[in-house]
Amino acid sequence: MPIMKSAKKRLRQNVKRNLRNRIRKTALRTQMKKFFGALEEKNVQSSEEQLRLAIKKIDKCASKGILHKKTADRKKSRLTKKLNQIKTAAQPKS
Repeated sequence: MPIMKSAKKRLRQNVKRNLRNRIRKTALRTQMKKFFGALEEKNVQSSEEQLRLAIKKIDKCASKGILHKKTADRKKSRLTKKLNQIKTAAQPKS
């Protein structure tokens, strides 16, 4: 346990921030799972909506410093790529 007053305050702040970051990260993972669930059903319209919400959460995490900016960009790119694969597979071939 910290002894100095400033160290005690730092500990309190870290506990609060850790909890806040964990909540946001969990919400992000849940949203990504919803997106993957919509992809499994091959429902393009639902997948697009879930992707939009997932990207919104990813951007929010990146702006708050929970995710690095490049990590966020990579995640968004990979999710979009998966949606595009489903879209091309769903289109009728002529």
